[in-house]
Amino acid sequence: MPTIDPLTDLGVRVTPNGGQLRVWSAHATAIELCIFDEKDPTWVAASVQLTKDAADVWSGASPSLVAGARYSLRATGPTGPTHKFDSSLHLIDPYSRGLARTAAGDWRSYVQDDAFDWNGTKKPNTPLDHTVLYEAHAKGISKLNPAVPEELRGTYAGLANDTAITYLKDLGVTAIQLLPVHQFVSEQRLIKQGLMNYWGYNTLNFFTPHAAYASREAQFGGTGAVLREFKGMVKLLHEAGLEVILDVVFNHTAEEGIGGPTTSLRGLDNASYYRQDAKGNYIDVTGCGNTVNFALPAAQRLVLDSLRYWANEVQIDGFRFDLAATLGRDEKLDFDPNHPLLEAIVNDPQLENVKMIAEPWDVGMGGWQVGNFPDRWSEWNDDYRDRVRNFWLTDIAATRATGVAPIGIGQLASKLSGSAGVFSQERGPLASVNFVTAHDGFTLADLTAYNQKHNLGNGENNRDGTDSNHSFNYGVEGPTHDATILSAREKAIRNLLGTLLLSAGLPMITAGDEFGRSQRGNNNAYCHDSELTWLPWEHEDWQDDLLLISQKLLRLRNENPALRPVRFGIFGETVPSATQMDWFNKEGLSMSITDWDSPAERTLQYLAASTPEFEEFNRILLIVHGLEVEETVTLPEHEGVTSYELLWNSADDHAPKEIHAPTTELKLAPASMQLFRAH
Repeated sequence: MPTIDPLTDLGVRVTPNGGQLRVWSAHATAIELCIFDEKDPTWVAASVQLTKDAADVWSGASPSLVAGARYSLRATGPTGPTHKFDSSLHLIDPYSRGLARTAAGDWRSYVQDDAFDWNGTKKPNTPLDHTVLYEAHAKGISKLNPAVPEELRGTYAGLANDTAITYLKDLGVTAIQLLPVHQFVSEQRLIKQGLMNYWGYNTLNFFTPHAAYASREAQFGGTGAVLREFKGMVKLLHEAGLEVILDVVFNHTAEEGIGGPTTSLRGLDNASYYRQDAKGNYIDVTGCGNTVNFALPAAQRLVLDSLRYWANEVQIDGFRFDLAATLGRDEKLDFDPNHPLLEAIVNDPQLENVKMIAEPWDVGMGGWQVGNFPDRWSEWNDDYRDRVRNFWLTDIAATRATGVAPIGIGQLASKLSGSAGVFSQERGPLASVNFVTAHDGFTLADLTAYNQKHNLGNGENNRDGTDSNHSFNYGVEGPTHDATILSAREKAIRNLLGTLLLSAGLPMITAGDEFGRSQRGNNNAYCHDSELTWLPWEHEDWQDDLLLISQKLLRLRNENPALRPVRFGIFGETVPSATQMDWFNKEGLSMSITDWDSPAERTLQYLAASTPEFEEFNRILLIVHGLEVEETVTLPEHEGVTSYELLWNSADDHAPKEIHAPTTELKLAPASMQLFRAH
C-alpha cells in the first residue's frame, strides 16, 4: 500500500499580507477564489484565479483574505459522466474552518479566528482500561436541564455547565462521546417532509463545529465566537477530568446522490472524491446516497488533516468513526484491514494517544468487519449487544413461552470475559466496545417495555428502524401499572446494566439509560428534535434508584481491576494486566461441557483474578443466573480464597454486605446477578 503524504497546509493560512488559499483538485481546469463584500455575502468583491502545481494543489493569495472574510470557490472542468463541474456554483472550501449562511440559504466559507487561551489545560489521557464512554447528544443533554440558564440550554456552553459536569462526574463515566458536531444539514427528503436531521449524520464540512449548537450570543458574536464556545466546553470538561470524543462521519457527505445539492467535493472533483462507475452512477455502500472514495490519497488526506485539527487545535481526545468499514475499502471496494488510511489513523505521530473507535460495518458487500480492524483500534461489538439482550430478554421470553430456554450460558460467558473469540490475542479485550444500546435503537428501558418498534412519527409508515430488537415487554406492550411487570422490567434493566459494567472491555452507556429514559418505543428517533430525544432531568422515584445503582456499578468497576483487564490471559502463563479466569457451575465445581451448553443450566460463577502491573492485586466472583426460578449455588473453593464479600445483588440493591466462606450455599433470586470481592 502507498504511504499517505498529508498536505497539512490545505485551506486558508493567514499571513502578514492577507491570506493564502490552497485546494486540491486533479480534474479541474480552472478554480476561482471569490471573496465577498463584508456587508453583502452575495456580492463578489474580489476574485483570484488559482494556479495549479504538480501535486494538483491550486493556490492563490489575497490581502482581503483575513479573519472574518467570507469566500467561496468556483471550479471549471471537463464534462462527462463522472464530472459535475459547474462554474456558476459557489463551493465550500473542503478545509474551511468557518461557515456562514446567506439569507437565501447558500453556504459561504470564512477565514476563522482560532485564537483561544487554553490556560495550560491538558488532556486527561484516561487509560483505556479506566475509560467509560457516555454517548450523548450535544444539544439534547442540556436542553431540559433547569439548572442551566435558559439561553444556554441545548448549547455547547450548556453541556459544560457545572451541573452537567457534576452529574457526569458523580455518575462515574470518564468520557462524553458526542453525536456528530461537524457542521451538518438535513437531507432533502426530510426537509420536504417537514422534518429535520437531529442526530447529525449528514456532514457538510469536516473542520467546522455545528453552529446551531452554540449559544445565540456566540452565533451572532462575530468571527471565532462559535469555535471559542466549543473550545471553552472542551476546556471545562478537561479541567474536570472528562474526555471528549467526537462521532465523525467521513464515509459520506451531505451532497447525497447525484440529484442532491452540490456544495463542495462534488463540484471540485466528483471523479476523485466519490465512488462511481464509468457511467457516473454512484456506488453507495453507506446507504446515504454517496460514498467517499478512500482508495485515493486525496480523501485519505482530508480525513487525516481533519483529525489532526480537532485533536491538536481543539484538543479532542478521541473519535468514533461512523460506518468505518467504508474507510477501509480499497480500489476494488474490498475491505482491507491493512488499508493505508486505517493504519495511518492509529500510527500518525500527530494523533498519538488519541482514542480511535470504529463502527466496524457498512451496508456494502462484506460490510460486517467486527474484529478485523488493525491493532490500536477499538470497535463497537454488536455481537456483545445482541448476546446480552438475548440472554436477559428474548431467552427469558422464549422460556416463558415453551418452558425451555433456547440456549445455555456459554456465549454470554465469552462476552463477560472480553470477547476473545472475536478479537485477537494481540489486541486484547479493550478492542471491544461493549454496549447494550446506542443512539440508534431502543433505549434500555424500552428494551424491556416494547416487543415492536413504534416509529410512525418518523413519517415512513413504521418501515424505518430495525425489526431485530432482541427485546421483551414482559407481557404488555408499552407503559403499564402492573406492579409485577414493572418489577420484572426494572430488574431486567439492572441485569443489563450490571452485565455491561462488569464485563471485560470498554463499556459505553447511552445517555439516559442510567436512569431508564424512554423514547416511547421509537427505535430510530433520528428526526426528532424534541422532548422525545432530549435528556430529562426530572425523574420518578424508581429512576432515581436506578441512577444510584448505575453510580454504584461504575464505582465497583473502578475499584476492582479484575473487571477491566488490558490483555487476554494465556493458560499457564502470567500475563501482566490480564485476568486469570476460573469458571464454576452452581455446585461450585469446574464447568463441564453440559454446564456450558445446556439450556437447563444457565447459572455460572466467574472467578477473575488480576495479574497486577500498575494496581494492587484484586479478585472478584460474579454469579450470573439466567432462569426465572430461584436457584441455590455453592460458593467455589479456590487456592488463596478464604471468603467472599457481597458487593452487589441485582435482585436487592439493599442486601447487607455479608461475608461468606467457600462452600457456603446461597439462594439466588430468579434471573439475577451477584458480585463479590474474593479475599
